[in-house]
Amino acid sequence: MRRNNVRPNLSMLVAAAALLGTATVSVVAAPVKIDAVVSPKEEIRLAFADGSKHFVSMIQREGKATGQGLLSGAAVTEYGRHDITPGVGGDAGGYLVFALPDGDVAYVKWVIRAVFVPGPGGKPKLLDNGVWEVVSGTGKLKGLQGAGTLHIEFPSKTDRSFILEGELVPATAGGKK
Repeated sequence: MRRNNVRPNLSMLVAAAALLGTATVSVVAAPVKIDAVVSPKEEIRLAFADGSKHFVSMIQREGKATGQGLLSGAAVTEYGRHDITPGVGGDAGGYLVFALPDGDVAYVKWVIRAVFVPGPGGKPKLLDNGVWEVVSGTGKLKGLQGAGTLHIEFPSKTDRSFILEGELVPATAGGKK
């Protein structure tokens, strides 16, 4: 059996390495901590008439994002579905739409589990924790990726504070992943 003695020359190897090097884009995840306080704008609510206080709410809330990271300063709209039995537990999920001042938008999907535990004085304390992930974006946010943890707090009877912590990886050149 005869073998070809093909030996790549050094200039071909250097050219191939250079070509591969230009095709690789180094993108680093950046930490993010956002506090989006939102107030109700519209709500559809089903209150169970069985004495359980169980309710399901489809709600739209709007507000502003503050904190650190790419989405800080954005206008925020929540489109959420909340299925809660006060004092027992519940589930909620939906989307947060982050609109930057230049019009670019990031769509963030979220889900939480509400758990009530014994609190001070025997009153139930609500633990409202979950996760979030970027699912889409427009403009310079097209191709944005990220995920993290979510905690919801209640600054007033009607307002909600969505606290997102995690990492975002900005879209690469040309809006591609």
